[in-house]
Amino acid sequence: MSIRFDGKVAIVTGAGGGLGRAHALELAKRGAKVVVNDLGGAVDGSGGSSEAAAKVVDEIKSAGGEAIANGSSVTDDAGVANMVKQTIDAFGRIDILIANAGILRDKSFAKMELKDFQIVVDVHLMGTVKPVKAVWDLMKAQQYGRIVVTTSSTGLYGNFGQTNYGAAKLGLVGFMNTLKLEGQKDNIKVNAISPVAATRMTESLFPPDALKAFQPQFVTPGVVYLVSEDAPTGVILTAGAGVFSVAQIIESPGMHLGGEATADTVAANWAKISDMGGAKAYFMGGEQTGKFIERLSGK
Repeated sequence: MSIRFDGKVAIVTGAGGGLGRAHALELAKRGAKVVVNDLGGAVDGSGGSSEAAAKVVDEIKSAGGEAIANGSSVTDDAGVANMVKQTIDAFGRIDILIANAGILRDKSFAKMELKDFQIVVDVHLMGTVKPVKAVWDLMKAQQYGRIVVTTSSTGLYGNFGQTNYGAAKLGLVGFMNTLKLEGQKDNIKVNAISPVAATRMTESLFPPDALKAFQPQFVTPGVVYLVSEDAPTGVILTAGAGVFSVAQIIESPGMHLGGEATADTVAANWAKISDMGGAKAYFMGGEQTGKFIERLSGK
């Protein structure tokens, strides 16, 4: 077991079950002190109980690890502040944050009420932003931090009935893409996991014979690597059933149509404009501008 987290402290949100539980157990197994955060609500975000988080803490302690439970909502400013304070009071530092908490309010966009759109964005997007903001200065001060946000194939590619979820999940990719730049000088690495797993939120979507193959613990090895000492930064790692791959936003080379371009010339040259041969993934937005300048110069 070469990847270890001895002396490191990790917060895992939504860790009372499913993916978060699997991440928390593995981190503790590898020496991390873990804060198991879970509001304990229903899949749609209603209700709340600290029982689920406490059970995971008991599992970790029974295996010889160190952990504490926290029942704060990741959408509540005071609750997030309390989670961070509780962590510092107990363990003295915060090295790792895995933002995993989430809910679902699925419905076609035509039938979805705006309140159901808002709450999903609040939990997934702002429920990641708020904990990250709360630990960011601590990680900068200690010149070390590892953060994983949880995106989804719905955000990357779309899924019927999940406009709210998809908008929030792709928003997290944009969030990561800038944080990876801002964290570089302070040794803070920020990545995204796009998991496919049979959890309380998703198990109804899987055929019965696929449930065994898509267990949450089969995603966790990728997450553990992304919060390790030698992790990359700015990566979208997709994982499910023990299969791991990297997703990227790529851009075609395109072509220079000149300042006199019209909608008609765009249409006439669409095959070339949309040709993905030689497509690139950029690490920062300025690289796209650089490409446009190259096209202007005829390169």
